[in-house]
This record gives sequence, structure tokens and C-alpha cells, in this order.
Amino acid sequence: MGYIEPAPIKDLENPFESMMSRFHIAAQHLGLDDEIYNVLKSPARQVIVTLPITMDDGSIQVFEGYRVIHSTILGPSKGGVRYDMGVNIDEVKALAAWMTWKCAVVDIPYGGAKGGIKCNPRAMSAGEIERLTRAYTEAMVDVFGADRDIPAPDMGTGPREMAWMMDAYSRSKGMTVNAVVTGKPLVLGGSLGRTEATGRGVMVSALAAMEKLKINPYKATMAVQGFGNVGSFAALLLEERGATIKAISDISGGYFNDNGINIKEAIDYRNNNNGTLEGFQGAEKIDGNEVLELEVDVLIPAAKEDVINNDNVNNIKAKLIVEGANGPTSAKADKVINEKGIMVAPDILANAGGVTVSYFEWVQNRLGYKWTGERVNRRSDRIMKDAFEMVYKTSLEYNVPMRIAAYIVAIDKVAKTYKFRGGY
Repeated sequence: MGYIEPAPIKDLENPFESMMSRFHIAAQHLGLDDEIYNVLKSPARQVIVTLPITMDDGSIQVFEGYRVIHSTILGPSKGGVRYDMGVNIDEVKALAAWMTWKCAVVDIPYGGAKGGIKCNPRAMSAGEIERLTRAYTEAMVDVFGADRDIPAPDMGTGPREMAWMMDAYSRSKGMTVNAVVTGKPLVLGGSLGRTEATGRGVMVSALAAMEKLKINPYKATMAVQGFGNVGSFAALLLEERGATIKAISDISGGYFNDNGINIKEAIDYRNNNNGTLEGFQGAEKIDGNEVLELEVDVLIPAAKEDVINNDNVNNIKAKLIVEGANGPTSAKADKVINEKGIMVAPDILANAGGVTVSYFEWVQNRLGYKWTGERVNRRSDRIMKDAFEMVYKTSLEYNVPMRIAAYIVAIDKVAKTYKFRGGY
């Protein structure tokens, strides 16, 4: 397996309720009527499956899998599949809704979905994970579809799992269906630029926000919590643009260097050290939670939900938070952050680069034609910049924080589309 993000913090906030609290505030600002409010607050479909899998030792282990489709108002639903012991239906429901808003913010014709299997991939062999992935796909064969619901990688999954998923689905249909999943290996129809897409979107959002706050990238200091795919690429790309990354962290703890960490060295070390930073000598070892509370210009939480919460929000010193993870700030912490005057580039905006390039992959699969990496990056950068400007303009228009402004932009788009399509 590749790098696995830190485990979720337990017993904090219900992620679906946390999402709904922001949805409710934005809906009030928009004056959303009850009909549309009730349609948009509830998932369109929830599927729970039981997956008996033969393990390598011959025993049968039963896993529980989920797929939640929040909305198909804008188009086919889109969302990752995560493998983690913390997966539960409320988390998947929240993540599916976030995907709806994320796609709407960046103006992509997708609805939102999310999936997951409650398992520990770190304790499973490649063969066991393959059997689990194929069983999950077969159980969801009437849910998935290039024009219905399109899975993608998430925590604990990657191109390998997407290849198995595509193959299992294609076998059931008697033909190759590349467009049924995104995040595939390049040889199976994956897109150039997809691997670094989410981190690149975080970089674009960070630079756009820093421009509004008049923070010079060449003098900016940053801390990145979570050094998986998203955090490491965001850190690398921001370092290339002049920023000093003073701290990073992963499941093994935090690493601090006041003069700046060499991010390429850290990535190379992690890749050659079983996917962790344990033992990294390019920085001083600190507690992983300290990374969130350092005195830096920009904080990038890029791991899991609710890492900024009631317990530590008063200790946050950054001027800008750019959310690489989904839901890294609890709803209860929003009030304190707003009172402190900290700008937040919210998750449904800042980490939408991944779904943007997933959309590009889907388009290329449908066209049967590949784009260059330069074209993918240019188009995704433009979409992210335009989305940031729209959200920033809306925050000024409604006099609300960027997070609520992002929800307003997204909900308004989905609500208007629903009205044109008509309910029944």
C-alpha cells in the first residue's frame, strides 16, 4: 500500500451534522425555500453491502461497504472510495454532500457521491485487497456507471484499486468501460496531472488567497499537516514558488525546521521508508498536533476531518488556512476562526483540483483522446482561479466568511438547476 493518512480523531463532531450546519447557514442567506432545502439536505441513495472475503489463511472475513449518492441534479455522481477502519455511514454521507458542493463550486457537471469499506488495508495483502475491491465492485455494479456514478481513489486506495475496479465492472458488462472510474493508471486511460491534481489545486488556492491578504509567497512561512499525496504535492509546489515550509507531519509525528524543510528530500525519504517520515533527519521531531499551532503565515491541514476543533482552535496562529483535507475544521471551531480574522480557503474550494482533473480524465475517456500534461494543468489552474474569485466575490457580497460563501455559490447553482429541471 501507499502512504496512509493519520487515523481519524474520534468522538468529536458527527461529520454529516457538521456539514449540515454550514449548509443551513448558507441556505438562510440564500432564502432557500423548504422544498429545495429538503431535497438538497438528504442523500438521494444510500447503499450498504456485506462482503464475505476469503483471506490468505483460508478464513472468511466479512466486511461492510458503503456507497452514498447525495445528488445527481447536476449530472452523474462522482466521488472517491476510501478503505479505512474509521469508515461509517455518517462520514460517507457527509463526504458525498461535500462532493456535490465541490463540483458545483468549480462548475463541473457532476453530482456528489462517496464510498468506503470498513477495513484496515495496512493489515491486508495485495491479494486480499484485490478480492475485496472486486467483490465491492460486483456488489455495486448496478450503482456504478460512466453515466451514473463514477468512483475515484480516496484514502487507502489508488490507481491499483481503480484498475481492479474498472476491470471488474468491465467484465460484468462484457466490454472495456474506461470511463467508469477515474484515477486509473495512465495505460488504462488515466490522465496526466491526476496524481498531483488535488495538491496543485491547494497551491493555486493558497496563492490566490495570499494575494488577497498581501502575503508575499517568497517571504511566506507554512506548515502542512498530513504528508500524503495532497499535502506533499501542495508543499512541493508552494516551495517551488518561493514559500518556506517550516513543518510537515504524518502518522509518525511532526517535523520542524525553522529554516525550512527540503520538501523533495522529505518526499524521497518517505517513498523509500515504507511511506512514512519516521526517522527523517531533515528536521526536528515534534508532536504531530503541534504542527497545527505553529506561528506561520499559512496552515494547510491535509489529513483528516476535525483536526482543528474546540480543543485547539484558540491556539491557531496562522493568518490563512487552506484546507487540503475534507472537513479538517469542525463546525464548532468556525466561530473562533472567524473572530480571530483568519481567512479560510475551504475544503470544497481548495481541494477541488482532484475532482477537476478527474472530470478531465472522464472527458478524455469519452473522447478517446489524451491531453498533454501542460493542457491539463493550464485548464485546471484556470478553473481553480475562477472558482476562488467567485467565492471571494460572494463573501464580500454577502459579508460572510469564505466557507459560507463557497456553500452559497454551490447551493445556489444546484438549486437553480433543480428548478429548471423540475421536481415531482
